[in-house]
Amino acid sequence: MQITEIRKMSTTELTSTSTKMREELAELRRRVHLGESNNVRAIRIKRKDLARVLTVLSEELIKETK
Repeated sequence: MQITEIRKMSTTELTSTSTKMREELAELRRRVHLGESNNVRAIRIKRKDLARVLTVLSEELIKETK
């Protein structure tokens, strides 16, 4: 997910996206742990995308409180 796409989202969209990404990340971890998937890199990519979303969400919340 690109940062330009993330910055276009509203705070409610960012919140729902972060929740969805956390669920997907948990599912990826479960699959790797059980041996169903060998794609460990997908976890890293999903974590970085989640960090981008949370960073933009934090920036937006700071803007709203000012």
